[in-house]
Amino acid sequence: MIGLISATAAGAVARDRLAAAWPGRAVVYDGPVREAVRRAFAECEQLVCFLATGAVVRLVAPLLADKAADPGVVCVDEAGRHAVALLGGHGGGANALAVAVGEVLGATPVVTTATDAVGVPGLDMLGLPVEGDVAGVSRAMLDGAPVALRADAVWPLSALPPNVRPDAAGSAVLHITDRIVQLTAREAVLRPASLVVGVGASKDVPVGEVLGLIRDALAQAGLSALSVAELVTVDAKAGEPGIVAAAAELGVPLRTYPADELARIEVPHPSDAPLAAVGTPSVAEAAALAGGGELLVPKRKSQPEGRAAMATCAVVRRAPRGRLAVVGLGPGARDLLTPRAREELRRASVLVGLDQYVDQIRDLLRPGTTILESGLGAEEERARTAVAEARKGHAVALIGSGDAGVYAMASPALAEAGADIDVVGVPGVTAALAAAAILGAPLGHDHVSISLSDLHTPWEVIERRVRAAAEADIIVTFYNPRSRGRDWQLPKALSILAEHREPATPVGVVRNASRPDESSRVTSLAALDPASVDMMTVVTVGNTATREIAGRMVTPRGYRWQSATAAPAPAPAAKAAP
Repeated sequence: MIGLISATAAGAVARDRLAAAWPGRAVVYDGPVREAVRRAFAECEQLVCFLATGAVVRLVAPLLADKAADPGVVCVDEAGRHAVALLGGHGGGANALAVAVGEVLGATPVVTTATDAVGVPGLDMLGLPVEGDVAGVSRAMLDGAPVALRADAVWPLSALPPNVRPDAAGSAVLHITDRIVQLTAREAVLRPASLVVGVGASKDVPVGEVLGLIRDALAQAGLSALSVAELVTVDAKAGEPGIVAAAAELGVPLRTYPADELARIEVPHPSDAPLAAVGTPSVAEAAALAGGGELLVPKRKSQPEGRAAMATCAVVRRAPRGRLAVVGLGPGARDLLTPRAREELRRASVLVGLDQYVDQIRDLLRPGTTILESGLGAEEERARTAVAEARKGHAVALIGSGDAGVYAMASPALAEAGADIDVVGVPGVTAALAAAAILGAPLGHDHVSISLSDLHTPWEVIERRVRAAAEADIIVTFYNPRSRGRDWQLPKALSILAEHREPATPVGVVRNASRPDESSRVTSLAALDPASVDMMTVVTVGNTATREIAGRMVTPRGYRWQSATAAPAPAPAAKAAP
């Protein structure tokens, strides 16, 4: 929850705007300011104070306890010009909160955390537990000093700065491993979620026995409990209190598998006891191996004093899964690039894309991002490259204009990708939508997009689709309408539409939608000159209900205009004065 505190009428106005924007996430604290801050600090994960920073410093100073536990605090000035991340920039989420406050209030976020200021990811913001001299290693990263990277495998993390590399010869070291390592000054370790612990247990097993067994097994194998991704067991034990509580204590999910699925998995130590009890000769080993991986700790039993063991466990290391984000950049304007697309670009360690699209967003990438760019006509090569990089374990962003799933990179990439990588789609504003917004409301009823390029689709198929849209009275947006080597397809498509629509049917022509050299016009089916159209143009042909109104293309949501004429109804005749 986010606590909102103000001391003045102007602050209360901005405070209430946040409260309205974040229903269920924010709560207003009224009353004397000192008491309101004290209560909010104790009860909320984050605070937004509409007070001077000096006042907030004095109010929260006596309340500070621990960097890992204190809430994030953001201050907003009386005029609402700045949102200052004052406390808990990373751990408390104040940096992100300052940005969110700025988006609602139109304030400028003020973030002074060094890593955020220069675009370097903080070690505590990479999504993995981190141990050791985090400040010392972070300082070396910021200073550009060599930082030796000691990673057991490639993990899909954000790009690390160029001075962090395996061959760096410096005093600072960053480990990425699930193994226990002895750390010295200027050494830190990131803990990937690589370990899966299979657990079998008798009914009413004590949680302490389960936890003790797991911790002993990990410690004796030289493995960190911070790298445990999940506990796994058989379905029959899904509600076993000792196992459920152990997962909660470790802060990991509990996953279960059907007994018949576990029974099909080959294990080194099958047993008749679990077969009789739950229907599979192995629980701990089979459950741990169910998702694949390397068995590091074979089945072992707990060793309670004075009674028989009630728990077994086994530990498997799973290989990293790379991540492929297929990102739509929109039609070109920076303000039409979605926040989610920005996040994915910042998250990527490898970017793959057409060179001219890379140039559009190069400044948004983190230092150290590997950029793999190529020219026109290399779509399939880029798709294969992106998938190959993801299979190496990287976090990859494959970019395309508009929406990456519309005449862009998503289709060839997903045709290459298998179940061995994670794939995320990030939608973007399409050229058709950007052009439609410029033209007015031409897509108010059923509409279709058709590419006139026959490089990938035979013309016979394209023509059949155009004819179907024409006969069905569907609004058509033409992509790739005309190039120097393809100059007859657009006239042919327009002639097909003209068989079913009046010559006066409105046609919208938009070139470079949303870009600095954008141009647009509304003409008619009869008047459109195909020679004025090129590959940077989107052509939208209305249906029989589409009208030009005040220079804009408008298609009604229904067919009430179908029988109406384009001209407005005449005004009633004026009555003569008596």
